[in-house]
Amino acid sequence: MTRTAYKIGFSLALTAFLLLGLQGAMCGSDKLHSDSISAQVPSWRKPAVIGAGVGIAAVGYTGLYFAWYKDYNTGKFHTFNDNGEWLQMDKAGHLMTAYHLTTISVQTLRWAGVNDRSARIWGGITGWAYQAGIEVMDGYSRGWGFSWGDMAANTGGTALAIAQDMLWKEQRMRLKFSSSPTSLAQYRPELLGSTFGEQLLKDYNGQTYWLSVNIASFLGHRHSFPKWLNVALGYGAHNMLGGHENPSHPGCYPQLNRIRQYYISLDIDLSRLPIKAPWFKAVSGVVGFIKIPSPTLEFNSDGQFKMRAFYF
Repeated sequence: MTRTAYKIGFSLALTAFLLLGLQGAMCGSDKLHSDSISAQVPSWRKPAVIGAGVGIAAVGYTGLYFAWYKDYNTGKFHTFNDNGEWLQMDKAGHLMTAYHLTTISVQTLRWAGVNDRSARIWGGITGWAYQAGIEVMDGYSRGWGFSWGDMAANTGGTALAIAQDMLWKEQRMRLKFSSSPTSLAQYRPELLGSTFGEQLLKDYNGQTYWLSVNIASFLGHRHSFPKWLNVALGYGAHNMLGGHENPSHPGCYPQLNRIRQYYISLDIDLSRLPIKAPWFKAVSGVVGFIKIPSPTLEFNSDGQFKMRAFYF
């Protein structure tokens, strides 16, 4: 895998794993924002959460080091400007990953009995610091380095999660992800992926990152708008066969105009569906970062409008 795909793929896998554990543990917990429930929280939760957090970070960093970084270590810290790569699709991935790691951290601390203010502070630090640690490892690696652009995206994701929690004590706007294989991976499988799983993570041409907005939460109490129906704004890019530019070999590769894509679509906030079953809450929590396929309107940088009946 490429460095960025490996980082984002690992972080997405960690996010899904944490969501699975968090939702399973919280199936019986309805309130996560009331400081008054602290006295009812079992005393073992807080040390368990701290221990699990330290353990997950240690295992995560160690796994990444031996799986990827140990063969590229330089021993000297340096920076690297990758802001122009992949039409910033990798930065969208950093934004989304940091957002979800932060929301998971805040929810977990509340579940452990930490009060709202402290949960925000330490949850924000935890979500941001985990990603920052990976960037520091990049800084000591040959072929790339510490990316200020990645750090800015990580900070933006954490800030989005914490700002909403401070303003509304809920996430009215969620960052989501969708991906599907494209025909472009066949031209550079070593870069864009040779298997279905690799292509989902490495082929930015097939990825879309979404800001899914819950309209009903902004309308007050007296409205008939479905509480579970969201409007989603998406960003993607296409025709990319390289990070900064496409290879210029007409006999080997198609000559493509790299484009940015902007989307507006419908989405479903699974957490707001009127289904109380614990198993559904657990499942919806785990897959909540995935955009639900829906009719979608696309506008791209070539000036084209496209209506897609079913886009993922």
